[in-house]
Amino acid sequence: MVSEILDEIQSEVASLELIPSDSGRFEWTVNGELVYSKKATGRYPELQELKEAVYAKLPAGATP
Repeated sequence: MVSEILDEIQSEVASLELIPSDSGRFEWTVNGELVYSKKATGRYPELQELKEAVYAKLPAGATP
């Protein structure tokens, strides 16, 4: 899932940090803002759902 999204937005990403967790968390943040949390929803996101959440936080002109 990470690679699929990064392949599309790599020109928009200045840095990426993956933080392993043993507690089953799956969270994505963009510019410090949480855009998806498995803990909050109780499920993993669909790929398109996660892409939309990420793209909504990128500069104008970036499209999924």
